[in-house]
Amino acid sequence: MNKVADIKAMSLVERAKRAAVVASEHADDVDQKARFPKEAVEAMKAEKLMGIQIPVELGGEGASTAEIAEVCSILGQACSAAAMTFSMHQIKASSLVSHGDGASWHRDFMARIASEQLLLGSATTEAGIGGNLRNSICAVEVEGNRCRLEKDATVISYGEEADAILVTSRSHKDAAPSDQVMTVFLKGQYSLAKTHDWDTLGMRGTCSDGFLFKAEAPAEQILPKPFAEIAAQSMLANAHILWSAVWFGIAADAVKRSQAFVKAAARRTPGATPPGALRLAEVSGLLQMVKSTVTAAIAEFDAARADENKLSSMGFGVAMNNVKISSSQTILTIINHCMLICGILGYKNGTPFSLGRHLRDAHSAQLMISNDRILGNTSTMLLVGKQDTSLLG
Repeated sequence: MNKVADIKAMSLVERAKRAAVVASEHADDVDQKARFPKEAVEAMKAEKLMGIQIPVELGGEGASTAEIAEVCSILGQACSAAAMTFSMHQIKASSLVSHGDGASWHRDFMARIASEQLLLGSATTEAGIGGNLRNSICAVEVEGNRCRLEKDATVISYGEEADAILVTSRSHKDAAPSDQVMTVFLKGQYSLAKTHDWDTLGMRGTCSDGFLFKAEAPAEQILPKPFAEIAAQSMLANAHILWSAVWFGIAADAVKRSQAFVKAAARRTPGATPPGALRLAEVSGLLQMVKSTVTAAIAEFDAARADENKLSSMGFGVAMNNVKISSSQTILTIINHCMLICGILGYKNGTPFSLGRHLRDAHSAQLMISNDRILGNTSTMLLVGKQDTSLLG
């Protein structure tokens, strides 16, 4: 067997854990310096994790949503920024796998992702539209077999580090803001002029600076399906599930540190219940609730894939929105409880029980995409649809 085959013969969990060891070693430095988690990403590439979602016939492993979410969770327990980078890459890969399979260029590109372990970035936000990814101001211009695009992107995920960036825009200059397409641009086909620095409270290592993006490429790199379909049928569900898996990982590591703190206290006072023990039991239940939410969402997503109408239905959209809202809110409660358990040693940096990075990174959860925006979309859907009130439906 060759080296690649040897690696792929190992379980995804084992490979993810090996990458997570590297990610953990550099997590605090990545956070403190707001630098890209290059060591962690290099480890992911060495473990052949970047192409796991790509179909087997194209050189990938055809990994399921559950398997990818598990990798996100494992990495999330080590380094939030590395895990979020991996999840955003896989969210972009899902758009290609779900909506580019019938196009020869996109099939060839997916094969490259698997063979070369390419990192995919995302440019869906834009100056003037806020965080509404379902609207664009910029428009792709197609002339002959070439396309051109200029976008004032307020955020591009690890833009300077990506090997390719998937960019949303209006489908043509006269198109409505919601008539969008997504285009793959490879490094070398675009230029980036930085307009905003990514100096944030948490998730500092994702390095999602703002750029004026200018690109030109063959028009065949435009995905053949409208972005409305891509967003509804693959992108949003994958985003809410995989982000939630990352957040679960962050919370799980906080609980792990809290448990270690309570165990250490119990050893110092044999026969006495440590003060944080009851709160630890409570936080364990909250963590289990997040896990159940994510696993139920994966099952619902897998079931919906068999029916395109269900995948685009309001009921499914509401369910996926609720996953994101619930998990993003609950992890903050979990980490706050963990901070109370660990006390000053959780509040201080540089201790085995430090939780400052976890808490700051977790605060990003309610803003990616804004919970208020999601609740607004959900309320609109509920005005014209029905809430599912069955327990097992």
